[in-house]
Amino acid sequence: MHYTLHQLQIFLKVTQARSITRAADELNLTQPAVSIQLRNLQEQFEIPLTETIGKKLHVTEFGLEVADSAKKILEEVYALNYRALAYKGQLTGKLSISVVSTAKYLVPFFIHDFMKKHPSVEFSIQVTNKAKVIESLEKNLTDLSLVSILPEHLSVEKVNLLPNKLFLVGKPNSELQKKRLNRESLQQLPFIFREQGSGTLQVMERYLKKHNIKPRKTLELSTNEAVKQAVAAGLGFSLMPLIGMKNELAQHDLEIIPAPGLPVKSDWHLIWMKGKKNSPLAAEFIEFIRENRTDLVQKHFGWTSKY
Repeated sequence: MHYTLHQLQIFLKVTQARSITRAADELNLTQPAVSIQLRNLQEQFEIPLTETIGKKLHVTEFGLEVADSAKKILEEVYALNYRALAYKGQLTGKLSISVVSTAKYLVPFFIHDFMKKHPSVEFSIQVTNKAKVIESLEKNLTDLSLVSILPEHLSVEKVNLLPNKLFLVGKPNSELQKKRLNRESLQQLPFIFREQGSGTLQVMERYLKKHNIKPRKTLELSTNEAVKQAVAAGLGFSLMPLIGMKNELAQHDLEIIPAPGLPVKSDWHLIWMKGKKNSPLAAEFIEFIRENRTDLVQKHFGWTSKY
């Protein structure tokens, strides 16, 4: 057997993506390069690792066993590299953070300076909706999470990062921007909603219930980006977090519309399970955030204070 770590890495990615094209994109390689390495690995075994049925790639049972072994081998190799760097006095390891979709506008600014200070550290950022973020935290599949609504059924510890404000937004040049809406007029507006499990949807539903507003629902979309595009196209109105609209507001693609009880305010939190024994890397990152959050917020998110 003469297979390489590179071949194992490529094969593992192919089994996860179930597509040579997608695996090549995620590895930043060309499709022919991935196909060649996959063929070279296959030549080491008499039993097929994959098979193509109806132009669709399938991983054989033996291939799944090889992929599982490859995953374990690569994890051990990464661990060896981390330990070698640790002996040199460098902070090392991989930190896993699950974040709600809107937090993708926050997390890069909170990890950038930390990564500059500790270049041997790796981050794994999972961007999904609130329900899946909380699930990954509860099942201990992630080290930390970034949310704006704290889970009611879990006992967590937290660091507050910055305020989260949600406004009613619509397409610019609307006559609605000239007056403050009341409950009756809000009920006549076509509303665009986020999908079930979204924290933004949860906040929107609480707001509508509190003010006894039953708007016309026109669309349900799975990401804030999709909602922004739909609103900018004039398909309706929505309640959206300010943090994700900086460029759209500056370019007048979206405009904030005055409405009763708005903005809805909460806070962004970095959270972890209470009693969890954090790794040295996670503990160092939490302490970094505690010490630098004020400066980071002012530097990168000071613009939000004018709204």
